[in-house]
Amino acid sequence: MTNPAEGGGMELRQLRYFVAVAEEGGFGRAAERLHIVPSAVSQQIARLERAWGVVLFDRTTRRLRLSAAGERMLPEARAVLAAADSAARVAVDIGTGGDGILRVGTVHGAGGRLDRVMAGLAACAPKLQIRLRSMPVADRLTAVRAGELDAALVRAAGRAPGLTMLPLWTDPLHVALPESHPLASEPLLRLDMLGHLPLRLAAREDNAPFHDLISDACRAADAVPPSGPPFTGLQETLAAIATAPCPSWTVFYEVWGLPRAPRVALRPLAGLTVTTYLATLPGPPGPGLRHLLRALREAQSAESDGEARTTDAQAVARDSPTT
Repeated sequence: MTNPAEGGGMELRQLRYFVAVAEEGGFGRAAERLHIVPSAVSQQIARLERAWGVVLFDRTTRRLRLSAAGERMLPEARAVLAAADSAARVAVDIGTGGDGILRVGTVHGAGGRLDRVMAGLAACAPKLQIRLRSMPVADRLTAVRAGELDAALVRAAGRAPGLTMLPLWTDPLHVALPESHPLASEPLLRLDMLGHLPLRLAAREDNAPFHDLISDACRAADAVPPSGPPFTGLQETLAAIATAPCPSWTVFYEVWGLPRAPRVALRPLAGLTVTTYLATLPGPPGPGLRHLLRALREAQSAESDGEARTTDAQAVARDSPTT
């Protein structure tokens, strides 16, 4: 006898025929319901009985009735069919991007922007599960190329071999230097003003895109500063700038607003910004990724509208007469 646990040649259509015959009470009525001939129903039921090694119907009476084995197997057959129908619905939803898992590499300090994107995704595709993964920049890009991530947020990397880089948003950069340094009195700093001070910058292998952004900008400004101790973390580096006997500086982007830094001056850097990109494989995006792109666009639009309202409010306040 064939082991039922191994499938036994069972087909879903045979289970559908079995349930239809049980509910209709005969092969003829089941055939009408299924829009096939009665002989086809009878043949498939017989094959199912042989596969399972049980008799599902009592055929000795005028009215076809379930056998004891048939009564026991009927709820199991219904459960299998319900599971198969559910799986088919999920597959359809995955195909349209309404369900499934989207794996996204993220950047440190995406903050409220990422929250807004997640809220937008939840609104347009509530069944879509988002798996955020934090890893070094190079690993993020490698994971997208290998298909281990569907997309990744990356700062400053405008180009990456084998990937499409979609610009998302741009942030200002800030300089941190000792509060006692003469340049701390300047409201805005340029790179050419800082060329004589040692620069604390993360090693290139730790964050090549940002390292190259700053290094290239310094060379373009004809202000290549001496190398200072490496940038480790923001708070650690700010503390070192505040206490080191020799002045130095670093450049950073906001994560959760400007940090508190005793004895350190934080000034905006003129002429240079950092852009965050979405790295994807080339070609048309899949359904889930299309939902992500839509949520990103909506988040960007909402941010732009908020900035415009803030600018308008500031202009009104500035132009309003005072008493």
